Amino acid sequence: MKSILIIGLGRFGRHLCRKFMSLGNEVMIVDRNEAIVSELAGEVTGAQIADCTDEAVLRQLGVHNFDLCVVCIGSDFASSLLITSMLHDLGARYIVAKASQDVHAKLLLRNGADEVAYPERDSAERTAARLSAQNVFDYIELTDEYSIYEIPPLSSWVGRSVREIDVRNKHHINILAVKDESGLRPMPGADYRFTGREHILALAAQDDARKLLKRIDM
Repeated sequence: MKSILIIGLGRFGRHLCRKFMSLGNEVMIVDRNEAIVSELAGEVTGAQIADCTDEAVLRQLGVHNFDLCVVCIGSDFASSLLITSMLHDLGARYIVAKASQDVHAKLLLRNGADEVAYPERDSAERTAARLSAQNVFDYIELTDEYSIYEIPPLSSWVGRSVREIDVRNKHHINILAVKDESGLRPMPGADYRFTGREHILALAAQDDARKLLKRIDM
């Protein structure tokens, strides 16, 4: 469990807030909009209506006591940059700031952010990658080269085990889990036999994934 401060309750901030709470964290929210704060106040650990461009507000919050501070302001970059810088100066342990442009990301990182989030860009790239290839049900990019793909097994795999197919050596992928109507099964053993009804969560380099997907599409 972590203690998390979320500043700014736009769409991204609200989604982030609810997800952090569902994962068992303690979440403090702050925004100037009374209606939005009131809407979420019953779902979080703490809530405050305030303008975080005021350094006195950040001091009162005790930002250094939080494990994570997230600046979710997207429409007013000047405020986002100012708050990020002040959080850093006040000793915040780890700062994540939302960005919508590369130039904003560079400035945020230079002025105190430990990490930058691109929610719109990341969502668009993930959706494009999923929709541009058949049989990709989900997609998570880990680096420029490696991603996790949710895909069906090849028809030739049905009834055969992971060991018999030798997926790591023949296809250069690592099966992290299989998912079916009964739920998620992490790290299936070498004796696991494919039924054809499951999806596979596979870690693969993009070139290896493309080769495998072509065989699935055939």
